[in-house]
Amino acid sequence: MPRVVSIFFPDLPTDRIRRADPTIPVEPIAVVSKSGSKRWVSAADAAARKAGIHVGMPAAKAQALFRSLRMIDADPAADAAALERITMWALSQYSPMVAVDAPDGMVMDTEGADHLQGGEERMLTSIANRFRAKGLTARVAIADTWGAAHACARAINRETVIVPSGETIRAVERLPISLLRLPEKIVGDLRMLGFRTIGDLSATPRAPLALRFGPEVGRRLDQMFGRVSEPIDPIRSPELVEVVQSFAEPIGAAETIDKYVGRLIVQLVAELQRKGLGVRRTDLIVEKVDGTRQAIRGGTAKPVRDVAWLTKLFRDRTQTIEPGFGIEKLTLVAVMSEPLEEKQKASSLVDDEDADITPLIDVLGNRGQCVYRVAPVASDVPERSIQRIAAVGEDLTEDWVHHWRRPVRLFARPDRIEAIALLPDHPPASITWRGKRHRVKRADGPERVFGEWWKRDSELEAVRDYFVVENESGERYWIFRSGDGIDPETGSHKWFMHGIFG
Repeated sequence: MPRVVSIFFPDLPTDRIRRADPTIPVEPIAVVSKSGSKRWVSAADAAARKAGIHVGMPAAKAQALFRSLRMIDADPAADAAALERITMWALSQYSPMVAVDAPDGMVMDTEGADHLQGGEERMLTSIANRFRAKGLTARVAIADTWGAAHACARAINRETVIVPSGETIRAVERLPISLLRLPEKIVGDLRMLGFRTIGDLSATPRAPLALRFGPEVGRRLDQMFGRVSEPIDPIRSPELVEVVQSFAEPIGAAETIDKYVGRLIVQLVAELQRKGLGVRRTDLIVEKVDGTRQAIRGGTAKPVRDVAWLTKLFRDRTQTIEPGFGIEKLTLVAVMSEPLEEKQKASSLVDDEDADITPLIDVLGNRGQCVYRVAPVASDVPERSIQRIAAVGEDLTEDWVHHWRRPVRLFARPDRIEAIALLPDHPPASITWRGKRHRVKRADGPERVFGEWWKRDSELEAVRDYFVVENESGERYWIFRSGDGIDPETGSHKWFMHGIFG
């Protein structure tokens, strides 16, 4: 069952300001809104909040409380534009179903985000980390419904929260009614009547509430608890190439769906051809009679506008479409496109052998498997000397320069071992790794590796001494001692397994 992710940006105005002008000194920032002659704090960054500034505080009081506070006038239009840009970026990265959740968040359906593997916890952590890397504070929640995810994302102080499937009521019943996405006037009136939590409101008979406040309260409760569907209308921009097919009579047969998807692909490729573009990521949005939507995402390793290949990619996946009571609209969108020039075809009588493996990469990628290449990085620290690059990316001219042998398998993190060795320069006589003792028959080393002191102050004195050791069975390992064996400032003098030869 598809789940809904809500992403809340609590510091969007201040984060936007810092991103727009990186030269702003690292000092507390408060955003000030105006209403007539009144000026109050509408947003404050973490440093300002730590100094006692809070939203709603009069601007004059905030300035008096903290003299070095930098006060900037609010710009709601700029905040909305920034949120739209962030959401457009998320559409290309995460899911075909991403929408703005104004004024301070976005929402997305996890269906179609096949490239995010490893469980919900890893997915949410990855989302939060990527936004943090872009200078944005994010709170990420996943739940069965948009309403529940929206409320939980705004109720937490940590980065992520997961509401287990089927436990929406337990997760939201103690949350304040202000998180129900109701108009402020209704929320204020409900508080005057004594309602404080969502649980209090949901336990109240519906008729009196509807009589006084209209259907909005009941609708929001039903949406939160999944009794009424709340489809996500994906964000769009004029720059996206999009083709649409609507049906007077709903369709549902697999053959009919494939036929119309094929026609849409032909139209999309024609439009891409006209604009000189090739598509990297394409979304098929299926709108059903009951108001629900289903999305399928197809990706390619490099820009293409090959009708036959795009048709094959989608035909392999249209079988997952559940038409329900019928499909009334199909939309095909090129959410990520790049310039693509025409290439002259070979004119020789015997064409050169085509060793292009891009189709295989596309098939694996659309099955949710991560396909990449490993490239060298200029670093003496072994675990930092490699990087992942796109499977069909440009070849890098950089190369490794080593005079010592390197293992076939390098661990992502060195594994702690026990070793018996004479300090400072002798190799171990034996090592114990994962409970098994290995007597060292031959050894080579030490190879000294220094820390990257010009990048990390903590590595100013850091040293590793690497050895290649071979046990009695002929198995060879790459181990190191943290430190030079003499000065404790250079490392802990503990031993680690870092790789295996052969």
